[in-house]
Amino acid sequence: MSSKTNKSANELASRPVRADARRNIDTLLRTALAVFESSGIDAPVREIAQKAGVGVGTIYRHFPQRSDLVVAALCSEVDACADAGAELAATLGAGEALLEWVDRYVEFVTKRRGLAAALNSGDPAFKALPQYFLQRLRPVVQSLLDAAIAAGEIRDGVKPDELLCAVGALCAPLECPDPLDAKRLVSLFVDGLRYGASIRSHPPLVR
Repeated sequence: MSSKTNKSANELASRPVRADARRNIDTLLRTALAVFESSGIDAPVREIAQKAGVGVGTIYRHFPQRSDLVVAALCSEVDACADAGAELAATLGAGEALLEWVDRYVEFVTKRRGLAAALNSGDPAFKALPQYFLQRLRPVVQSLLDAAIAAGEIRDGVKPDELLCAVGALCAPLECPDPLDAKRLVSLFVDGLRYGASIRSHPPLVR
């Protein structure tokens, strides 16, 4: 694996890009995510190019290796999830911001199952993803947890990795007779976070 693959998401964000080129890259990443969602992260680059309305050469010009495209697309989703935390914290109360973010995280995990597959694949081309995932989301979750704990909305001592991993595990497909509602399972987990908190009246997570 080249070092470029490990750095692709950071390089993409840091190097200067014209506004029109940036829009083209964003379109490619959104298209790639949609294709990964329907066909898996092993979907052919040609399929992504066709749906994005560009030539295969255009994709390879921005992402020389196929794994570069996968990493950049998945990192863009992680970035969006992280950015949502700051936006919610700025506009909502501490408890509501945490619940709303968990709700969005559930949607993110269940919708982008390719992320979990890449995180756990062991493929050297994707080895930077777990670190990037935690680097971007851990401080966001820590901030949301700290605010909710200070407001008495949830119990003290909850770690960001515990929330990230527990919610991710609850959203994973299970061998059950009937399909399970991931949001309901997560709401039960959130009730556990509330146990021992000073405030006892809370809105439900499941809407």
